[in-house]
Amino acid sequence: MAAQTLPASGAAVTFNTQRTRAYLLKLPLFTRATVLIIVLTWVLTLVGKSWNWDVKTWGALIPDEIGIATLYRINTFPFIHLNIFHTILNIVAFTPLLERFEHEHGTLTSVALFFGPFATIPGLIYVFIERFILHANTPVMGASMWVFLLLGMEAIRTYKTNPYFTISTYNIPTWITPLLLVVVTAALLPSSSFLGHLAGLLVGYGFGLGYLKFLAPPEWALRFIEGKLNLLGRLPHYVSVDQKTFGRFGVLPSSASSAEAGIPFSGVSGGQRLGP
Repeated sequence: MAAQTLPASGAAVTFNTQRTRAYLLKLPLFTRATVLIIVLTWVLTLVGKSWNWDVKTWGALIPDEIGIATLYRINTFPFIHLNIFHTILNIVAFTPLLERFEHEHGTLTSVALFFGPFATIPGLIYVFIERFILHANTPVMGASMWVFLLLGMEAIRTYKTNPYFTISTYNIPTWITPLLLVVVTAALLPSSSFLGHLAGLLVGYGFGLGYLKFLAPPEWALRFIEGKLNLLGRLPHYVSVDQKTFGRFGVLPSSASSAEAGIPFSGVSGGQRLGP
C-alpha cells in the first residue's frame, strides 16, 4: 500500500508545483515589480541595521512625522513590513488581487492608481483621524491596507449582482463581508491596525461605487504614452490599455469564486503597527 500511495503523493506535489510555477510566470509586470519591491524592502530592513539605518522608522506612516519633506511616507509604508511573517502573509494575500486588477485594467493604470490615490487617500485619511480626532501617533506599515481596498471594490461589485448571502434564515449583505474581515483580523491580530484597514476598505468602497472613478487616468492619455514609448513592445509582461480584460476602470470581477481566483482570505495579514 505504501508503494502505491507514494507515487500519487509525488504526482500531487509535482502538479501543485507546476501550477504554482505557471501562475508565477504569468504574473504581469507591475505585480512582479511590487512583490519584488516588498521583498527587497524586507532585505533592506535587515541590511540597514549594519548601516545604522532603520528602514521601518524611515518609511512607516507615522502621523506626527508627515510634512512636506516626509510626504514620501504615503508611498513607502505599504512596502515596508514588521517582520518576515508579516511580509509573507501580505504577499500571499495581495499578489492574486493585484494580478487580477492589473490584467483587467492595464499596467499603466495600476501604476498610476497604486502610487497615486490608492496610497495617498487611505494614508491621508489615517493620518487625519489619528492626528486630529484621536490625537494619537500610531505608526503603520504593510500592504494590507491595499488588500482591504481591493476587497472593498470586489465586495461592491459582488453586491450589485448578488446582494445577499444567507446564514440560517438571515440575509447578510455581501458588501459587508470585508468589513467583517476587518473585525476578525483585528481580533486575531491585535497588533494590526484596525483604522488603517478600515481606511483602505472605505476607499475601496468609494471606488467600487464610482464616487472616486474620476481619479483614474483617462484612456486617451494612457494610449498616447503607450504609443510614444512603445511600452508593449519594449516591456515583457506589460498589459496595455487595449489588452485589459474588463472594460474601463471599475472593480474586480466576481464571476469566479475566491477559491478559484486564489484569494487567501484566511491569510490576510494585519497592517502591522511599528512595535507591539
